[in-house]
Amino acid sequence: MSSSFPPPHDPVRDADHPLARAFRSFTEAAGSLERTYGQLQGQVAHLRQELEVTNRNLTVSLEENRRMRERLRRILEGLPCGVLVMEGEKRIAILNPEGRRLFGGKFDAVDKLPPALARALARSRESGEEQEIELSRGAEGTVWVALRHAWLEQNSDRKSSVFILRDTSAARQLERDRENLRRQQALVEMSALLAHEIRNPLGSLELFAGLLAESGLEDEKRRWIEHVQAGLRSLSSTVNNVLDLHNEPPPERAAMDAGELLGWAYDFLLPLAHQARVELQTVNGLCGVSVAADRHLLEQVLLNLALNALHFMPNGGWLAIQGRDCGAAGVEIEVRDTGPGIPEEDLPRVFEAGFTTRPGSTGLGLAVCRRILEQHGGSIAAESKAGHGATFRVRLPAAAPTVGPIAELMMQDSAEAAGSATTGVHS
Repeated sequence: MSSSFPPPHDPVRDADHPLARAFRSFTEAAGSLERTYGQLQGQVAHLRQELEVTNRNLTVSLEENRRMRERLRRILEGLPCGVLVMEGEKRIAILNPEGRRLFGGKFDAVDKLPPALARALARSRESGEEQEIELSRGAEGTVWVALRHAWLEQNSDRKSSVFILRDTSAARQLERDRENLRRQQALVEMSALLAHEIRNPLGSLELFAGLLAESGLEDEKRRWIEHVQAGLRSLSSTVNNVLDLHNEPPPERAAMDAGELLGWAYDFLLPLAHQARVELQTVNGLCGVSVAADRHLLEQVLLNLALNALHFMPNGGWLAIQGRDCGAAGVEIEVRDTGPGIPEEDLPRVFEAGFTTRPGSTGLGLAVCRRILEQHGGSIAAESKAGHGATFRVRLPAAAPTVGPIAELMMQDSAEAAGSATTGVHS
């Protein structure tokens, strides 16, 4: 007969035992922790991806900001107007190259600016109206600058403003030139009016002086009359220059003998040469040579050239007028003197209206000569060497050949005959 005993007690397998419950709780906590760790790893990976995207976007944004700053810098440097950015009341944060040029240097504070400029900035900032100021630049002269203000930030803690600077020197100069032009135009009109009023009585004085010179006076009185004639002719030349320079009517050109013009020049200029103690010589190679010109205007040209030479020989000298026939090229008249000559740097300007190196001269004589000759299709040129006198060469085109009435009728008959013969051939 056998007997059985119950199995030994296993507290771990006993579900109600505290240790079993603790083990189960630990197992559940470990599983929960493992799941939570897995979720945390997923979230970390997701955050890492988001951070990488954010970093890439930030890098792109920083690069874009850098490019934008570079563009703004280049724009500021290339602007044709000045830009000044002021932080607070005194600090200059930005002053572009044009602003530095206008201000005459680089400044980082308002108190380092010229006082007049600092006051203009303050007035523009307070009033909001454009201010204009003249700045001295030493040897470079002056520059006019217009200032206009605008606020960038305006609160109790921070005040930033920008000034736009414009160079108005050209506009100022244009205004001055326009005013000078108006004044010169008024002077031209007045001088032309006075010259016109003076010319009539002056012509009468010249006529009476000529009559006195031909009245058989004694030698001393005749010399007095010659001096009067010289003064009247010089004054007449000045009056005619004023009128000829500012009048526009074209010359009244007609066929004339160039040799007679040189003969007139000798007789007319002789009293002026005697008064100036200058020996006058003419070499007339133009007798019988015809030119198409306005006789009065060509007389004015020769008178101006002679007076110009005489004025530069106050102690006497020699004046020669020579005419040459150049055939189909026209005629050439050379006026040569033994005066001090013309400096090389002045030669290109001697025919400009108003240019003169002689005190008291109007500077119109040579300008009038060039204008008259250009109206005639001719030219004038100056040659000189300092200390060796001056030479002026006047060139005029030859007159068109004229045909007498008999020759003209013969040419018409020949043309009609040629036309009849031609018609017969074609019929």
